[in-house]
Amino acid sequence: MNAIRNLTKHSGNTGTSPRRGRVTINDLAERLGMSKSTVSRALNGYPDISEATRLRVSSMAKKIGYQPLSHAQAIRTGRVRALALVLQTDEPDRHNPFLQDFLMGACETASAHGWTVTIATATSDADTLTVLDRLIHEHKADGFILPRTEVQDARVDLLRSKSVPYIMYGRTSHGVPPAQQEGSWVDILGEAAMCSAVTRLAGLGHERIAYVGSTSNFNYSHLRRDGFKAGLAAAGLDYDPDLIKSGARTREEGAAQARQLLLHPEPPTGIVFATDMAALGAYSPVADLGLEVGSDVSIIGYDGVPEAEYARPGLTTYWVDTQRAGGRLAELLIRQIRGEAAETLREVSDAKLIERQSDGPPAQTSAQLALKIKNRDPI
Repeated sequence: MNAIRNLTKHSGNTGTSPRRGRVTINDLAERLGMSKSTVSRALNGYPDISEATRLRVSSMAKKIGYQPLSHAQAIRTGRVRALALVLQTDEPDRHNPFLQDFLMGACETASAHGWTVTIATATSDADTLTVLDRLIHEHKADGFILPRTEVQDARVDLLRSKSVPYIMYGRTSHGVPPAQQEGSWVDILGEAAMCSAVTRLAGLGHERIAYVGSTSNFNYSHLRRDGFKAGLAAAGLDYDPDLIKSGARTREEGAAQARQLLLHPEPPTGIVFATDMAALGAYSPVADLGLEVGSDVSIIGYDGVPEAEYARPGLTTYWVDTQRAGGRLAELLIRQIRGEAAETLREVSDAKLIERQSDGPPAQTSAQLALKIKNRDPI
């Protein structure tokens, strides 16, 4: 079963005192000294109305308590003033705590524009398409936010085929130049973070650096691997395919990949992970092999999940401001729905390095690390 719910903010007097008659758009136009048509177009974000006029109208509307009738607006403009996104309940990190920050950013920004956000759930990739199609058919939203973009994203294909506005949290079509791509997006430059992580470790003295990526269907997985390779080149280090792993999104998967890397005849002294959850999973095999995170093996993650701060030692990571990202996605999608070209609504920003204790200068060379692992006391 999938679920759909609206997230919105309500304000006003909830007491039982008598209320005056409802403030109408005619009242608002009279107070502003504008025509009803101009006020209506300003409230609905028509592009022929200047931003200064729009702000003046919205400010006065708040001051005198004007609230447009949503059903009347929908009939007049064809819009329900709602954004939507579908979350999959089969995702391994579906309970990730920063999802709340992401949704908060989107909902607060939408609310500031007088819009709502509809959150729907689906149980699989196929169910996601079914839910999207139903939301479109029932006109529950004017546009969609698409998280977790894939290289070949069926959601994008569906929305394009129906000429429905959308914005991606992330990019798609890896390998295709942005100028040749359609659509709008907000993304964090994970590839730049991965490059920075490698040069950081190289600067500390590491010469054998490994990478553990996510699953190949996600576009970010390819971008972050590209960034890792760019970091090796920038640091003057050779690329070794034996030190590249993928398919790790959970702690368990991160632990399995880290163990394989550390049991290599020439193990890495530093490992860069595409996600924090996989990086935190590496702590267990490091300890099992008689090693210490931060000295014997340096680990760097990406995302900035709260658990990273409380790991021992704390995980060095690249933090993503998910609340801001959610807000920007809502802002740009509303602008697109109001008529701005999708291809002009693209933003990227950098993740922020959070330095903790999980990385540092190597305590020994790769050969010495291999010998230490081989000669460890059996458990």
